[in-house]
Amino acid sequence: MKNPSILTARKYLIITLKYAALCAAGFVALFPLVSIVITAFKSNPEYASTTVMQMPQSWLYLTNFIEAWRRARMGLAFLNSFIVLVCVLAGSIMFSSMLAFVLNRFKFPGNHLIRNLFLFAALIPGVAMQVTVYQIMYTLGLINSLFGYIILMLGTDVISIYIFLQFFENLPTSLDESAILDGCTYFGVYFKILLPLLQPAIITCMILKGVGTYNEYYMANLYLQDKTRLQVVATSLYTFTGPLGNQYNYICAGVIITIIPALIIFIACQKQIYAGLAAGAVKG
Repeated sequence: MKNPSILTARKYLIITLKYAALCAAGFVALFPLVSIVITAFKSNPEYASTTVMQMPQSWLYLTNFIEAWRRARMGLAFLNSFIVLVCVLAGSIMFSSMLAFVLNRFKFPGNHLIRNLFLFAALIPGVAMQVTVYQIMYTLGLINSLFGYIILMLGTDVISIYIFLQFFENLPTSLDESAILDGCTYFGVYFKILLPLLQPAIITCMILKGVGTYNEYYMANLYLQDKTRLQVVATSLYTFTGPLGNQYNYICAGVIITIIPALIIFIACQKQIYAGLAAGAVKG
């Protein structure tokens, strides 16, 4: 029989290692954010003469934020990003849920083939398809078009389809049959009966799609080439990069500005967000 003191020492050692790992992970996650906040309040001479983690002389130095907002045209960038987000989220939720409704509720030849094709499309890296996608967008005249960029973002949403499919599989078909017996059409069944029950799935898809769209840089930079009128939040910060160097104090100030709207939305809707993610985790 093992010595109780050895077991106690091993228990405390395991607990210590757990907390050490958590502290290390927290440090790795918070260090970039802390350095961004510190750098955002430094003037150009101060940034050039101090280290990254050296505190600024004044936490009331807001010139960087004003310059970042003005020079990066962040007001226009937020407006374009808001338009893209609203259109992409609304279209993604409607198209994905409708398609999932058809694939789940109607059995027809090719149903499983369509599901497998969506799964196959989700496994293909997006970068591998960019040459073909760019040629299609160029042929249709959708380059340098906010409308074309919205269509492009709507067409890369396979994950939402599978999320809605999982939720539809947990909704009994007796709901549809009862509504149809009462004279409801299939559109009525979808909009009046099933769509209100999909709130957890809608919240989950809005989080995943909204974060991805808001942070998307590669496709925004590639297809929205006119940065004077079509820049979004993700591309506006690259105003301060160039061949002669990067102005990181302005970039950090712009990063904080872009984080504020997402932080406000998260704080205001955190109860709904947690409920949606928790419900999405147990469905299936």
